[in-house]
Amino acid sequence: MALRMLADVCTRRLKSNCVILQWQNIACRYSTAAHTLRVKQNIKEKRKEALLGGGQKKIDIQHYKGKLTARERIQLLCDPQTFVEYDMFVEHMCSDFGMDKQKYPGDSVITGHGLVNGRRMFLFSQDATVFGGSLSSAHANKICKVMDKAMLVGAPVVGLNESGGARIQEGVDSLAGYADIFLRNVMASGVIPQVSLIMGPCAGGAVYSPAITDFTFMVHDTSYLFITGPDVVKSVLNEDVTQEQLGGARTHTAVSGVAHNAFRDDIDALLQLRRFLGFLPLSNRDPAPVRACDDPWDRDAPSLDTIVPQESTSAYDMLEVVNNIVDDGDLFEIMPKYAKNLIVGFARMNGQTVGIVANQPKSASGVLDINASVKGARFVRFCDAFNIPIITLVDVPGFLPGTGQEHNGIIRHGAKLLYAFAEATVPKITVITRKAYGGAYDVMSSKHLRGDISYAWPTAEVAVMGAKGAVSILYKSKPDASRYEEAYVEKFGNPFPAAVRGFVDDIIEPRTTRWRICRDLDLLANKKVTNPTKKHGNIPL
Repeated sequence: MALRMLADVCTRRLKSNCVILQWQNIACRYSTAAHTLRVKQNIKEKRKEALLGGGQKKIDIQHYKGKLTARERIQLLCDPQTFVEYDMFVEHMCSDFGMDKQKYPGDSVITGHGLVNGRRMFLFSQDATVFGGSLSSAHANKICKVMDKAMLVGAPVVGLNESGGARIQEGVDSLAGYADIFLRNVMASGVIPQVSLIMGPCAGGAVYSPAITDFTFMVHDTSYLFITGPDVVKSVLNEDVTQEQLGGARTHTAVSGVAHNAFRDDIDALLQLRRFLGFLPLSNRDPAPVRACDDPWDRDAPSLDTIVPQESTSAYDMLEVVNNIVDDGDLFEIMPKYAKNLIVGFARMNGQTVGIVANQPKSASGVLDINASVKGARFVRFCDAFNIPIITLVDVPGFLPGTGQEHNGIIRHGAKLLYAFAEATVPKITVITRKAYGGAYDVMSSKHLRGDISYAWPTAEVAVMGAKGAVSILYKSKPDASRYEEAYVEKFGNPFPAAVRGFVDDIIEPRTTRWRICRDLDLLANKKVTNPTKKHGNIPL
């Protein structure tokens, strides 16, 4: 009996414990569910915060200035619904100067990857509504992450820049962040295309990363690049200067050569950037991109037969030549307002991206000077790094003489263009339309610098110098030296001296230029040339 009673007590206790355990499990589940709900709600709120950046008031100010926000810029650049964001919840770790009370999810930059015209691009967009887009260590780490991933998979990096520079509150941590970015810019150079679009004021350390990238574009009236702003210039040098005068788009596209082009506003800039990126390969492992072409590759261009004036000192527009030979007359010119005596830009021939380098007789007779040499050399080296064939159109009377050029190093700077063409291993096709004088003939992608195909129009003149200068030297003791000019022109003012020596492959009718180049590009598609093994060359910087 006692045993039965004990068993009943134990059974009741077990049942009671089971009930308690069941209630505890239920309570635990409700507690876990509530916690998960709170986390999800917190995530939702943080995402909402991140999407607002520095807040609606700051967004309104950005719009009032005629500028898009960092997120709006990404939405316009990328194909719809293709942007994948990284590190939306990252916050700065600074606690000095009250910064622990001022935190924004994502900090002052938006990073990730998306498709542009169906091709993968990595990008970052600095957010001026958060601490003026200033760079913190967290900001730098986010940029470094997308650069590392771009290098890993072989895709371009696009920076939409608007930054006040280093975040003063973080001190040396911010400077270290800049150095981390600079290192990656250098390591990525020649491996993946790097493009910077300046969309607002950028000062101090914020200017050096764009300077290392392959191309820098600006926006008129809203973007600025300078090491120090007008206030510092005033206090140090007592010089009054506006932001525009010091580092605006007009200054950097026409005077300094820091920027490669400038566009009307944010929308125009982003649409032009989409067009521009379509010319570039994804990395140095990829060939130049090819797209379907409706412009017949084998068409003649009859207007070219009469484009060169009969008078050798008369100017003509080399852009007309370019527009007649490239697909649909579509040239994306690089640095159109700087060193106008040399045209460089991207176009397509039978759908394939090519780099165009051409002397411009309309500007300083197409002469090569310091600025033109540097402009051309950097462009040629980019094309060579990324497997883009180079088409060179030559009408050059020589290098610009004078003390100004000599004292500023025309010899050293001119050698950069020579170096770039000689070093390049991509297909190189050259067409001499008129003058090819002196050392400038050699420099402009001549046969002697491993040019693959070289053509001359009937109007071509390959000589050491023009007739007037040559006769003044050859017959300087003669009182009537000028009467020998006609004989000199007859002997050297034509393409035969170069043709009989094999320095040009053929003398062609100008109208046939397009289809000959397209045919030669197809021929050279499998070209294989290597330079001697070396760590790197020492270009005359």
